[in-house]
Amino acid sequence: MEKSVVNWSEKELSDLKKILESEYSEFAGRNLALNMARGKPGSGLLDHNNPVLETLSVTSAADGTDARNYGILEGLPEMRQFFGEVLDLDPERIIVGGNSSLTLMYDSIARLMLFGSCGYPAWSRVEKRKFLCPSPGYDRHFAITQEFGFEMITVPMTATGPDMDVVESLVAGDETIKGIWCVPLYSNPQGICYSDETVSRLGKMKTAAPDFKIFWDNAYGVHHLYGETKLADIFAACEAGGNPDRAYYFFSTSKITFPGAGVAMMACSFEERKEILKRIGIQTIGSDKLNQLRTLRTLKDAPTLKKHMAELADILRPKFDIVLKTLDEELKDGGFAVWNSPKGGYFVSLDTLPGCAKAALELAKKAGVTMTGAGATFPYKKDPQDSNIRIAPTYPSDDELRTAMKLFCVCVKLATVRKLCGEF
Repeated sequence: MEKSVVNWSEKELSDLKKILESEYSEFAGRNLALNMARGKPGSGLLDHNNPVLETLSVTSAADGTDARNYGILEGLPEMRQFFGEVLDLDPERIIVGGNSSLTLMYDSIARLMLFGSCGYPAWSRVEKRKFLCPSPGYDRHFAITQEFGFEMITVPMTATGPDMDVVESLVAGDETIKGIWCVPLYSNPQGICYSDETVSRLGKMKTAAPDFKIFWDNAYGVHHLYGETKLADIFAACEAGGNPDRAYYFFSTSKITFPGAGVAMMACSFEERKEILKRIGIQTIGSDKLNQLRTLRTLKDAPTLKKHMAELADILRPKFDIVLKTLDEELKDGGFAVWNSPKGGYFVSLDTLPGCAKAALELAKKAGVTMTGAGATFPYKKDPQDSNIRIAPTYPSDDELRTAMKLFCVCVKLATVRKLCGEF
């Protein structure tokens, strides 16, 4: 293997910089306008899901309920049964919401802030309240907790999930730590899958706060690309650990059908569900049951969903192959960066040499490729190493993605060489 770029001579760095600047100028002259900033489904994925849009010929639920009318606060029984079958959950734990699981997460934090839960006081009464944020992580999770005035504590990620030694140490001695964000399967952005041990430890760990909550955002629970990965049951883990009310579970069909017209759900303990439905019953009279029926007409049951997701994976997999092949060809020799090879989900996470991520992304943006901003995967958008970059390959066409990744690799190398040459 070629020696690491950090060990190159000044002449070697200078010669490479000239080549890279020439390549970068060529890309910049193309007037590109490619967007890889978010994990949005591309047109091919959306087109594949168009059957959901077919007009309903029957607007009655299985029990005869007219879905055009008010009611059924917890969601249609068949919708809850579908989610239960797909996720191996008791349907009686499930509450069906609108199109966005993020809305359910936001509302859950708001309820806890205003009312508390299960007899415990409102979180708003806790001064200097804190939340654990495994990082790199999902920027929108961090935005919610920042919005409600939590101090966000960064927890490092490992190959099996958040560093549980750190998590257990923190929660055991600080009652102001009220919760933790978790994307347990194909985590955003690293694609990490929580091990059975990690799930077990989260469920049974001792917390100084008796009302500590796990926000279990299983956003990519069925988004397998290279074989299926199983996830341990968080509710079973919590119950085994004597903490049956600890977990809130979130999921949606947003990236299964349409991000703007999916069906979201949350699940929790039976005691929590009663309390939450009471609050939701003041907020709304029920979510869009017609959309629930439309979704069910297409997805039907767990075997049908599995087939559907395999078809979507066939569209997505080539995009991930393009990303990983390009990174391997362009950045492996010289040690310009390291990256993960996820087995599912929507992202590839890459780490540059320290101090190079922001510069690389600025170069890419100036040349016409917009990506998620540097620091976005950390609380307060502050990456202490300025190294993590989230690559979202799902939205561009395959040809656009090849171009974007070639340019991106040039930008990473050019930023690295400039850094090593002392230019910033």
